[in-house]
Amino acid sequence: MVKTCAALILWLCLAFPAAAAQGKTETKKPSRPAWTELTPAQQQVLMPLQPEWDKMDPARRKKWVEIAVRYPKMQPQERQRLQERMNDWVKLTPEQRKAAREKYQKLQKLPPTKRQEVTTEWQRYQRSLVQQQQQQGAPLDPNLTESAQPPAAESPPQ
Repeated sequence: MVKTCAALILWLCLAFPAAAAQGKTETKKPSRPAWTELTPAQQQVLMPLQPEWDKMDPARRKKWVEIAVRYPKMQPQERQRLQERMNDWVKLTPEQRKAAREKYQKLQKLPPTKRQEVTTEWQRYQRSLVQQQQQQGAPLDPNLTESAQPPAAESPPQ
């Protein structure tokens, strides 16, 4: 019985994606904006995302274009943080990205007081890591020291 159920589940997992792929038409319109439609300034800001650009859905592309438009008005520290986050993001596997999105959405659904508690706890954890590094005489990780600080008055782009 267990083998039968396992075989059925395996078959369903393999059959449905294959059937769905056959149903798709080959004349799918490319998502906009295409990388070549971005301004040179937008391309420069979003360069870490260029290899992934064609795989992004239109809503995500639009979000990143909006961030690129705001980029010149950001403080240098915010710009650096954005570039680092984009570089980190493209290094994640699709599964890791999905998990990060789900965690973010879950956090956003929390009431503001609970969200603040989570943020405070995270900062406390980051500070403890910095203290451990200092006690061990290890060089400080700049990402830890920056993230252990309270957030700026203006939240980073999401």
